[in-house]
Amino acid sequence: MTDSQDAGSSPLPDSSPTLDRARTGGGPPCTGGAPAATGEAPRETSPEAPAAPAGGNPVAVAAPGTRTAADVVTPEVAARLTRDVVGRGRTANHSPFTGEKLADLPESTPEDVARAFERARAAQERWAKVPVRQRAAVLLRFHDLILRRQAEVLDLIQLETGKARLHAHEEVQAVAVAARHYGRKAPAYLRPKGHTGVVPTLTKVTELRQPRGVVGQIAPWNYPFELTVGDALPAFAAGNAVVMKPDTETALTALWAREQLIEAGLPEDVWQVVIGDGPVVGPAVVAHADYVSFTGSTRTGREVAQGAAARLVGVSLELGGKNAMLVLHDADVEKAAAGAVRGCFSSAGQLCISIERLYVHESVADDFVRRFAARTKAMRLGNALAYGADMGSLVGERQLETVTRHVDEAVAKGARLIAGGRPRPDIGPLFYEPTILDGVEAPMAVCTEETFGPVVSLYRFRDEDEAVALANATPYGLNSSVWTKDGRRGRAVAARLRTGTVNVNESYAAGYGSVQSPMGGMGDSGLGRRHGSEGILKYTEAQTVAHQRLIPLAPAFGMDDEKYAQSMTRSLRAMKALRLR
Repeated sequence: MTDSQDAGSSPLPDSSPTLDRARTGGGPPCTGGAPAATGEAPRETSPEAPAAPAGGNPVAVAAPGTRTAADVVTPEVAARLTRDVVGRGRTANHSPFTGEKLADLPESTPEDVARAFERARAAQERWAKVPVRQRAAVLLRFHDLILRRQAEVLDLIQLETGKARLHAHEEVQAVAVAARHYGRKAPAYLRPKGHTGVVPTLTKVTELRQPRGVVGQIAPWNYPFELTVGDALPAFAAGNAVVMKPDTETALTALWAREQLIEAGLPEDVWQVVIGDGPVVGPAVVAHADYVSFTGSTRTGREVAQGAAARLVGVSLELGGKNAMLVLHDADVEKAAAGAVRGCFSSAGQLCISIERLYVHESVADDFVRRFAARTKAMRLGNALAYGADMGSLVGERQLETVTRHVDEAVAKGARLIAGGRPRPDIGPLFYEPTILDGVEAPMAVCTEETFGPVVSLYRFRDEDEAVALANATPYGLNSSVWTKDGRRGRAVAARLRTGTVNVNESYAAGYGSVQSPMGGMGDSGLGRRHGSEGILKYTEAQTVAHQRLIPLAPAFGMDDEKYAQSMTRSLRAMKALRLR
């Protein structure tokens, strides 16, 4: 992630029309985004889309009756979701679709963070005593709740991040998969394991997994459902409590997740939420945590790691990326072009594992560029709480400034625009068209810096060795993608790429969604892994219990030191001959 953003299962159909479960009836809501606190009645709107500039991306038309911010985030809903936040100050969040305020929120101080950790520690001791199968069952009930009520969280994700609804649904999918996986596998990951002792049969050794205590989690704004509760689920299953600092602008989504998890059976105090500015609240979280989970920029990740190291507590970091996609000479060009659209422009490119560099073999480059550009120019932009748009908005002014700076500088220095390259204020204040650049080279900022927006640079290569070298020529190492009709070749190229995940004939979803396997970054892209056994064991301390039986590991039965040493020497040779490990 760039420095500017710190801060599976088949889905069931949308079934919950509003977050305010006390409301009934009501007229048809409207498209667009009104302030949450107005309380005004829903309005009918025209299905006419705003006029797009000449040659610009089309606008997705929302049907009359589409819900708005005023329908979703009522004062009652905001009060319900924030009632347990530890904070005495006041702040607010805003919707990227309109720039208008969504809700008033509590704001936490460092003293509030300390109080949250006190509550969490008391609750964690009780939670850790709950059998692991009962803790895991909470996750399975949570899985069912979020699929049943997915319309509620989809509305919140869209309002807080500006995403297209399908991209918001990727978060629901990811959280459901994680809940199912750890709900089923946590008992196996955490069960006591026997090991061969120093003297077989006489030394009985058991490895236990003890919870770390209270995990401090600092989550970003770009995936406010998946990167909050999705990362917290294995921590809870392992018997930990969590004190989480979500980004202020996307706090309601995290708080909605907390509400569902409590309904599924998680004790309230086991999950504490604090809200406030990153430089104020973030260090306080690190200062009290027994383990730190952070997703954000590489710059801030280094600071978090230093703070954790000073206290000798563990840390996991998922940080920035400048992810590459390789289109080999034998790729299915049409499928690769479709995959590039998904990989480059999902969540308006505000995805840590999205593609920002496209390397295409020179023999298929012209055909690929033609197909990719046509698909990109046809993408529909939209701001409605409904399916139909192919891409939504950027999340804030800083993101828009970074995207605009990278594109304008590249064009001024000789890069060529193949698609996009301009903001779209006709749709909303933070919309920017999906953009393809050709002819990018150093020292253009877009060449090496993470843009974290809907911008991709295209490069041509002659052979696979060159492509691999170019893809690896970055300090980052988060995700990459290889496209070829030859699966064996694709996997061989993948093994040469220095990234934590590599997808063959997919952009990012195959690797990320395969939750039995670890996901994380190499190099400047981070430390540690989420998913799989590493994703839950990182929230535990390994404890070895060794029970020595019958005789001590010392001279006994009248042996002197020399005879004991000779006896042990014979035993060591015998154990090697027996191939004991």
